[in-house]
Amino acid sequence: MTSDITVEHSEGLAVVSLSRPDKLNALTLDMRVELLDAFRDIQTDPRIRAVLLRAEGRAFCAGADISTMGKDDVWGDRARLYRAHQMILSIFNCEKPVVAAVRGPAVGIGLSMALACDVILLSETARFGQVFRKIGLAPDGGAAFFLQNLIGRQRATDLAFSARMVPADEALSLGLASQVHPDDALDRAALDYATDLAAGPTFALAGTKRLMRAAMQPSLESFLETEAIIQGQIIKSADHAEGIDAFLSKRQPVFRGT
Repeated sequence: MTSDITVEHSEGLAVVSLSRPDKLNALTLDMRVELLDAFRDIQTDPRIRAVLLRAEGRAFCAGADISTMGKDDVWGDRARLYRAHQMILSIFNCEKPVVAAVRGPAVGIGLSMALACDVILLSETARFGQVFRKIGLAPDGGAAFFLQNLIGRQRATDLAFSARMVPADEALSLGLASQVHPDDALDRAALDYATDLAAGPTFALAGTKRLMRAAMQPSLESFLETEAIIQGQIIKSADHAEGIDAFLSKRQPVFRGT
């Protein structure tokens, strides 16, 4: 592991931390691979019985590192999306309970990471956002799958179309999180919650997860295949290139529908 992802485990609990606080934990390509490897190791380690996914600093994850986008050919874009999908699947399909502790913004792929977990605890400063339209993209990382299953098509579509930020209290009322805590109490609350799961009936909790997954339609795997096709077409549009340039230049984008 590099310093951008850390994994610690003790007494059955693995604590996975995003550790790039100076960049609001914006996800690099290396971090995607490191998270994938971390959750694959957790999956096969019999000593680990629950997981806490958290982040250092004032943001959970500000999304993908935009500065690395728009520089690949078609095959490079597909490889980037494939790595993101494998990372999300490694969290979602982990047989151990996974708790997310979210402080500050969880945006784009950062929100997808949180929603791939089983239970989300928020601080009062937490904010959720599907801001893909601002860079000329459709949601990815399974966001549309998670949101529609959790809050229904109308609300999920509104969040994607509007690209607005959802504060913690609204996220709780919508059903996007389980608990909200004062900022300075989040870490302890999340650790206590995950520690309790680590001491619980491992096979019963794994079975509960499988039942919850079986009740979701369609499967995440089949959804991500469709997402890869659609996003692969959009990512080469002039509007996406404009969105990236506007973001990096700190100006409003001018989309032309091309």
